[in-house]
Amino acid sequence: MTIRVIKPGALSTLQDLGRVGYQRYGVIVDGAMDEWAHRLANLLVGNPETEATLEITLIGPRLAFEATAVIAICGADLSPHIGDREVPMERPVVLRPGNVLEFGRRRAGCRAYLAVRGGYDVAPVMGSKSTYLRGGFGGYQGRALRAGDVVGIGAAKSGDGALFAAPSPPWPSRAIATAGRQPPIRVVEGAQWPLFSDDAQRAFANTEFKLTPHSDRMGYRLEGTKLVLRDPIEMISEGVSFGTIQVPPDGNPIILMADCQTTGGYPKIAQVASVDLPVLAQMMPGQTMRFELISLDVAQRLYLDREREFRRIRESTAQCSRES
Repeated sequence: MTIRVIKPGALSTLQDLGRVGYQRYGVIVDGAMDEWAHRLANLLVGNPETEATLEITLIGPRLAFEATAVIAICGADLSPHIGDREVPMERPVVLRPGNVLEFGRRRAGCRAYLAVRGGYDVAPVMGSKSTYLRGGFGGYQGRALRAGDVVGIGAAKSGDGALFAAPSPPWPSRAIATAGRQPPIRVVEGAQWPLFSDDAQRAFANTEFKLTPHSDRMGYRLEGTKLVLRDPIEMISEGVSFGTIQVPPDGNPIILMADCQTTGGYPKIAQVASVDLPVLAQMMPGQTMRFELISLDVAQRLYLDREREFRRIRESTAQCSRES
């Protein structure tokens, strides 16, 4: 079973939950920018959460399915359709041989995730199918999809989660802001928070920052009030991760994203709570954001709440499957 790429879209790459355990060798984690959408898409087609999905950025591809397949699309609404029929989001959909899946205008969000039952038949590199574009490995030949590519679909394993057909998803819709204001991004203080001036600390917690066009999977560059240190410092590079907020000498913060480096030498003013990383992943250049400082204990509680919510969704889909 294969998928033929007619048009590749702006940036379509295979991503999973990342290449974990190799950072000490300088190998980045990468993986899906919106982990929630990625995990949900896999759940809906009966795949393990660790299976790769196709991360589609802004302008979607045109894909011809050459065999019957079950798909699910989560995350950004990029107007998926087959011919003149709209493809519903956040639920499993059966495609027939010869169906061509296309995407239209962006309605909300930035990144959509396409899961296919059985997963994508590509070889893992260091235990992951994620595409590392700068390194040129992982995913489909270490790069984004191109016109003419043929991507294999794996066979669903026995015992994989069953599909279900429900009139509406058994979970609340996770609205994606289309522009302008949205709930604040929750963060905890970074290692160098005390080294920033009182004015910088107040500005970080109380003013808006704009996401600039000079942003990608490696990092989001922000514009706003310049954040300055109390005194100049020289730092030895330290470990960083997805969500670390560094401040270079120009005072404009950078949020490190899924393809971030393994170490960084700029002062770290804050760390984004993991539950809000999917919110960041769906933001567009030009949108503004505010930060809300929370404690580490609160950030951990939010993470556990999210995992309980996902477990409830998993149980609800299983129940729908038994009843359908």
